[in-house]
Amino acid sequence: IYLAVILLAIFLLIGYIWKVLNTSDFFSVKQVIVRNFDASFDYLKGRNIFSLDLRKESRNILASYPNYRAVKLARVLPDRIFVNFIKRRPVALVKLQRYFILDENGVFFYTTDQIEASQLPVILGLETKIFGPKPGKSYYNIKELLVALSIIKEVKRNNLLKDYRIKSINVAGLANTSILIYSPLVAQGFIRGQLKQAWPLLEVRLGKDKLRQKFVILAGILTEPRLDAANIKYIDLRFKEAVIKFNDAK
Repeated sequence: IYLAVILLAIFLLIGYIWKVLNTSDFFSVKQVIVRNFDASFDYLKGRNIFSLDLRKESRNILASYPNYRAVKLARVLPDRIFVNFIKRRPVALVKLQRYFILDENGVFFYTTDQIEASQLPVILGLETKIFGPKPGKSYYNIKELLVALSIIKEVKRNNLLKDYRIKSINVAGLANTSILIYSPLVAQGFIRGQLKQAWPLLEVRLGKDKLRQKFVILAGILTEPRLDAANIKYIDLRFKEAVIKFNDAK
């Protein structure tokens, strides 16, 4: 009986404390602190800090802002909510009926930073694979898109290719996947008027398999000092032995 009375008293005390926490004005939200985004979210003010479902609020906010990878909400007792917007990291442009920005998770989103977008590789050949694209939606289940993302990652991973950038990736047919690359150092010199002629784009035919090994081979070819890389028309790495085609037939 004594144990039952003690348990009942503890239960009533917990219930009372919980009621106070959920009804006291002391715990009403008076300030919303937002990071990495220009908004106030005043609709959260006045609500009890403990009654807020932070996960639900996070999902609702994120649904309206697909340019962000996540929105994290945290309680700062007694009366503040901290909202942190985490931006998506753009890795490529996808050309469909219009251009979409793509992040590393295969999610489409928009950007107002035209300079940033102009420096991204363009993924081509997905017009028959993606219909009615929506910002904030992931397309990570599309094989062609996965291959394109793998290519971008492997180029960045290879230290010997750090002076080269991808202009475009064509995945219209996976077996014939190809990229166009250029040297950013030479391209920048051309833009500044320091060079009379831009360094030509180099086509590299990859296919879809063993991408890491193929980029190791490509790095070896492009860093060969006796090879005139600017005179190469294309490099085909789809076969057992690399095929190099020069602009000059001789």
